[in-house]
Amino acid sequence: MDTKTPDSAYRVLARKYRPQNFDDLIGQEPMVRTLTNAFETGRVAQAWMLTGVRGVGKTTTARILARALNYKTADIDKPTIDLTFPGEHCQAIMEGRHVDVIEMDAASHTGIDDIREIIEQVRYRPVSARYKVYIIDEVHMLSNQAFNGLLKTLEEPPPHVKFIFATTEIRKVPITVLSRCQRFDLRRIDTSVLTRHLKKIADLEAITVDDASLAMIARAGEGSVRDSLSIFDQAIAHGAGTVEAEAVRSMLGLADRARIIDLFEMLMGGDVASALREFRAQYDVGADPSIVLADLADFNHLVTRIRFTPDVAGDISLSEDERIRGRDFAERLSIRVLSRTWQMLLKGIAEVDSSSRPVQAAEMLLIRLAHAADLPTLDEALKSIEDGGSIATPAPRSDGPRPGNGGTTMTRAAADAVASSRPAVTSNGGATMRLVESAPHAEQIVPPVPAVEEAPPAVPVGSIEDIISLADKQRDMQFKIMVKNCVRMVSIKPGRLEINLTENAPKTLLTDLSQKLSDWTGMRWMVSLSREQGAATVSESETAKRDSLLSDARADPDVAAILSKFPGAKIINVRIAVPAGQVDGDMTSGPVPDDDTLAPAEEDD
Repeated sequence: MDTKTPDSAYRVLARKYRPQNFDDLIGQEPMVRTLTNAFETGRVAQAWMLTGVRGVGKTTTARILARALNYKTADIDKPTIDLTFPGEHCQAIMEGRHVDVIEMDAASHTGIDDIREIIEQVRYRPVSARYKVYIIDEVHMLSNQAFNGLLKTLEEPPPHVKFIFATTEIRKVPITVLSRCQRFDLRRIDTSVLTRHLKKIADLEAITVDDASLAMIARAGEGSVRDSLSIFDQAIAHGAGTVEAEAVRSMLGLADRARIIDLFEMLMGGDVASALREFRAQYDVGADPSIVLADLADFNHLVTRIRFTPDVAGDISLSEDERIRGRDFAERLSIRVLSRTWQMLLKGIAEVDSSSRPVQAAEMLLIRLAHAADLPTLDEALKSIEDGGSIATPAPRSDGPRPGNGGTTMTRAAADAVASSRPAVTSNGGATMRLVESAPHAEQIVPPVPAVEEAPPAVPVGSIEDIISLADKQRDMQFKIMVKNCVRMVSIKPGRLEINLTENAPKTLLTDLSQKLSDWTGMRWMVSLSREQGAATVSESETAKRDSLLSDARADPDVAAILSKFPGAKIINVRIAVPAGQVDGDMTSGPVPDDDTLAPAEEDD
């Protein structure tokens, strides 16, 4: 196939290899299967909603669908998915110039006037095709008035009209519009599928390209066929018709995957000096600090996946180094180390992106990663001390790697952190912790023999009323009111609270509740949101109790007699008789009546 049109204008690969039928679509098998069954059974919808990220084929799918609706040959004159042979209207539809297939960009036609024009035109039958098809791209850009104006026509269109919508922001489309359409979520294309597709196009274009380059381009495309083909086009131009891995890496600002794995190994071995030298070397040849860190995170994620699903290593988009060394790391590194590295990288990437000195920020992150690679968690350190063990700390070294197996090694800084996390002790009878030099390059934390002084007892909390009482004691009236009005209790155990919230509850209430309970009770609390309805809020309970007392008071014969004697009088409060010196916590207190009955308070209007 020639790369140029008859007028010698170059056509980019994304346009030249745009799918012409459903067989050409890659990675969208569920949608194709659904449409095939619908067309074969005659259950053709009146409107479709196509959604997905940019470049997955929404507009192309809309045109193919319009072509299928209006397919007509000498032998076939009905809607069909089998578009093997070009039909009477196919070429004009695929080129976007058919009079009965109207394509509209909602980004530039957002108003109600544009929709009125469509509403006025739908009454007229198509000029030459079977159906008049309206393709509205980026439909989420329509105004609310435009959406509302379209609803009636969309719900009951004439039999000769079909609507196809495409959008990248499905959440911005009103539910009233979505409910009138068949929705298809076009998926991101898998990297391995994209790699095979690029390889096929390279063969058709007679382009020399290696597998590593195709894998890099497919990964950079992030599941978008159009983005991948655009990058491939750029790589072909960059290499003057020959695509090489080094050129692609330089063009995209990527680091060599093998060098990324080397850097990862240095970090997991605790070799700070070598890691910093390798990072600087990659930066000097054009690698962006954020991309280096993102590649580290990707490889860390790959190693974690291989540990649980070894089949992942067979992905054709992975390099040989990624497959072999990824398996090796998966066998040697613990999940704790991989998880901690992932969290630190995620946080560090955000810091580097927002920093005015990204290189320095990245280097500080690498130092933290190498330093933390061989540290136990705080829980493991405390448990080792409580069990009477010791935590050996190798002397800092900058000229070689340290084992990164997540064992029981611990630096002096970590030991200080453990020591500071222990309860305060006295110098005369309490326990002490000593750092003892036991070897030229090792230190030991020797656990104390005497028992550590116990922390003060935690404040018991067993009900929502206890939480309100704590807020009252802490003089946090705003928090007390929020708990009374917004919290529905589901269950409560020491250190764990499950609740449901009212619709008007603040978004930060769960976090605030956990933090304040931890501060006020002296123990850690986990507060979770339950799907269960839970009990009524304290305010709802108080209101219901008060309404019940008022209802009982109105039903009392004596009160009823009083109300009948004083027209316009009403019960404004109910006070319960309690023994002298005690006050009902829920209702308003007052003088105790002579008898043990409900005493209504009347007020004459």
